[in-house]
Amino acid sequence: MPRTPVARGRGRAVLALLVSFACLAIPLRAQEGGDRYSGRPFATRSPVLARNGMACTSQPLATQVALDVLRRGGNAVDAAIAANAALGLMEPTGCGVGGDLFAIVWDAKEKKLFGYNGSGRSPRGLTRDELLRVVPRRGEDGGVILSAPPRIPAHGPLPVSVPGCVDGWFALHDRFGHLPMKDLLAPAIGYARDGFPVSQLIARYWSGNAAAFARSRDLTEKENFARTFLVDGRAPAEGEIFRNRDLARLYARIAEEGRAGFYGGETAKTIDAYMKRVGGYLRASDLEEHRGEWVEPVSVNYRGYDVYELPPNGQGIAALQMLNLLEGYELAKMEHNSADYLHLLIEAKKVAYEDRAKFYADPAFSRVPVKGLLAKDYAAARRALIDPEKAQRRIAAGNPSLEEGDTIYLATADRWGNMVSLIQSNYRGMGSGLVPDGLGFVLQDRGELFALEEGHANDYAPGKRPFHTIIPAFAMKDGAPWLCFGVMGGGMQPQGHVQVLLNLIDFGMNVQEAGDAARFNHEGSSQPTGDVMRDGGQVAIESGVPEAIRTELQRRGHRLKARSSFGGYQAILRDPATGVYHGASEMRKDGQAAGF
Repeated sequence: MPRTPVARGRGRAVLALLVSFACLAIPLRAQEGGDRYSGRPFATRSPVLARNGMACTSQPLATQVALDVLRRGGNAVDAAIAANAALGLMEPTGCGVGGDLFAIVWDAKEKKLFGYNGSGRSPRGLTRDELLRVVPRRGEDGGVILSAPPRIPAHGPLPVSVPGCVDGWFALHDRFGHLPMKDLLAPAIGYARDGFPVSQLIARYWSGNAAAFARSRDLTEKENFARTFLVDGRAPAEGEIFRNRDLARLYARIAEEGRAGFYGGETAKTIDAYMKRVGGYLRASDLEEHRGEWVEPVSVNYRGYDVYELPPNGQGIAALQMLNLLEGYELAKMEHNSADYLHLLIEAKKVAYEDRAKFYADPAFSRVPVKGLLAKDYAAARRALIDPEKAQRRIAAGNPSLEEGDTIYLATADRWGNMVSLIQSNYRGMGSGLVPDGLGFVLQDRGELFALEEGHANDYAPGKRPFHTIIPAFAMKDGAPWLCFGVMGGGMQPQGHVQVLLNLIDFGMNVQEAGDAARFNHEGSSQPTGDVMRDGGQVAIESGVPEAIRTELQRRGHRLKARSSFGGYQAILRDPATGVYHGASEMRKDGQAAGF
């Protein structure tokens, strides 16, 4: 009997699967027996190699948007802006024009790194006294308890700060861009108008955000979110075509009017009127006065590699502090992800995060001792706090001389050697839940990360930038660009940066293996919001780490938890000898690395 087309298709699929397994076995066997790994490194695929351009994002359609820009003669900055605009539509669970933006750019012509801090400030009309008067104090059951310390809620009008994303686009474009902004926004406008299929992980996040907003007692207006982001009262499902024509119109206005199309005119008036209606404090004047700033990236040298982050109000220097602490150990002689290795990384994280909780804040309001925090002698003194056999329950912040969140990260590179490391976020998933009338985006809730503790470096003040979790990263080798990368995910980010770098530098993994390797996420450190670690926190470890190692970590006093977020990684590594780009994309996300 002849085989049916379905049967023939199944047969081909099985054959292809067997062939792929056979092919995969070749490079894996070649790596067995190495003295630097436990067995062999795990990789979902090989790195993507290209010479003329590369884009790595968490959504394949956004990656293709960036590549199209590069093919049309755009540079890495053009591609990054176009991809970010597309992600604001396609991944509203992590980013959008209602959020903030940070970037590190390698300019091949000037042979120099540039940093941009595009974070927005708190409303100038909301005083600290007024905030303390209106902030809710809720118990675990949702009831109001007057004795509880005040905390800015995650949803509603109180955590809203000025969106810095669009300002960041134009600042980057004015300095480095090549193609007109209307060309860069055109792909996202088309997808917003005509629709795109929602990808798997984003559909899940979308549903979770919608449920959280429905439950929220702090969200004062829910109709606009439902009208803009729900389909028949529910989040769009995987594969469902979603359109956001309001966002298409806003993008078209920005393309036509420039920066003023967002921070002035009709858009600013609409946001102002909406915030007044829902009891918020953000005003048109806050938008009109907003400007991000160019900042000098800061760095430490780790085993011959210069690793760069942006200075506070972000948390990037926590990764640099961890690297300084870990440089004192011969990590390459340890088994990767062994108990000894993971214990040192977790304890180094605890030490660095105590300084993060005390010192990291807006430098316009507080003196942040960045030079002292990154000094090698300071790291040597702080290293003494790490007991190689025991997990610490409490650690004090040092005295240097004078966790949930979702984000998108993307990396781009072009034929001229320019490279961009860009990160953008609403903070908690889809942000505050507030959608200004007819604008198609959610305002961020970054203001939740202010402390309400008088005298704290990160204490709330009008016109102040809150502590920020989103951090782009860059690394140089012998004065040449080597790696632009990021790991999304709230307080996971510095931990993720360090784990990726150690995988590359100490263990010689390729750029895809370095991101695929099993990670840990330590939670419960002291926070810039005023929370203090008293019990050592908890550690989540991915399933790639054997049970025997988990048991040994518990013996040393680490409390393990079952579930956590392990971040989302994208990276482009440049081979200094050939100039070839090696791209990698997070296996834990929907994303794609691609080049040409």
